[in-house]
Amino acid sequence: MKYFGFHGHLLVDGRGIPVEFTVTAANVDERDAAYEIINNIKGLLIGDKGLIRPILNQECSQADIYLQTPLRKNMKDERPKWVVKQLMNVRRKIETTIGQLVEYFDIEHINCRDLWHLTSRMGRKILGLSIGGYLNLELGKDSMKFEGMLAG
Repeated sequence: MKYFGFHGHLLVDGRGIPVEFTVTAANVDERDAAYEIINNIKGLLIGDKGLIRPILNQECSQADIYLQTPLRKNMKDERPKWVVKQLMNVRRKIETTIGQLVEYFDIEHINCRDLWHLTSRMGRKILGLSIGGYLNLELGKDSMKFEGMLAG
């Protein structure tokens, strides 16, 4: 038997709406995959601890991207506490988006045998989540509150 492992990498806006994704082999570092999904943005980029790499931070700065991540326990945080708290609130929304993809769209279980079908099925699931988020925004609701969305 052969095992094909993949990792999905997702870029989400401040409202929790997915705007970009890519799929890599499981052994590809997420810092290397970041280059594929951040090439069209400017401004603040909030990532997880996996994006901590001085060269990535430097290259983001040169591209007018202000990369912010939570720091590891052995790192000293010079940022004000209120800034870190705001970053963690946004990170929670990102985690909620990923949770919605898992719960409502079962994105962890995509049965396919090649990369083309994997990416197209993932794209459809992410599109479904994005459309649901935009419909909620049009209805004046939180973008990621799907409970009762279709009920009268």
